[in-house]
Amino acid sequence: MQVLIVGGGRTGSDLAGRLVQEGHNVTVIEQRADVIPRLHKEAPRAQVVLGDGCDPTILEQAGVRQANVVVAVTGEDEDNLVVCLLARNEFRARRTLARVNNPRNEWLFTHEMGVDVSVSQAHIMSALLREEMAPLEMAVLLRLHQGDTVLVENILTEDSRAVGKPVSALALPADAVLVALDRRQEIVIPRGGVVLEAGDRVIALTKASDRARVAAALA
Repeated sequence: MQVLIVGGGRTGSDLAGRLVQEGHNVTVIEQRADVIPRLHKEAPRAQVVLGDGCDPTILEQAGVRQANVVVAVTGEDEDNLVVCLLARNEFRARRTLARVNNPRNEWLFTHEMGVDVSVSQAHIMSALLREEMAPLEMAVLLRLHQGDTVLVENILTEDSRAVGKPVSALALPADAVLVALDRRQEIVIPRGGVVLEAGDRVIALTKASDRARVAAALA
């Protein structure tokens, strides 16, 4: 795969090094001349272009037209948006990915702004924290009927006993029912024959008093 990375800071450098080790062809654009020697050292097999990634001429020089994916990971959200807009609108890039430095700017990083995938450190930390806490206590999404019925969510980990089992084999309380599975950003209807997988976000409707039993069935 041909990857064009704009931004040779710590994030861009580490990403370039990892992708090169995996066998991808990587080009990095960095406008700070003093950073170039470090890029050559940390990602020796990556091509490095000195220049401003917001400049269409530099993007073309770096091979943006041949890139399978353009990754904007500079320290400035404005620059990352400009890179993605140019890559998408001017060069018809197949895929764009942008780093979000300020969580307050996350709403700007949309498909309409040329961004296919946005990565926010705060968002990642929040998701990781939620996944770590999920086995300890199911998250309550909604309380119904004066709070005695709840809509809950649990994220299955690799160690969850429910992983590999069909829904019909779960020891759920009589008044509990699985409503949906969020699997890799797609909604799966949890019919009896559906086999649970690690990473599934399981949404269930249950009596509040049975919440612990539902959590145990999915633990």
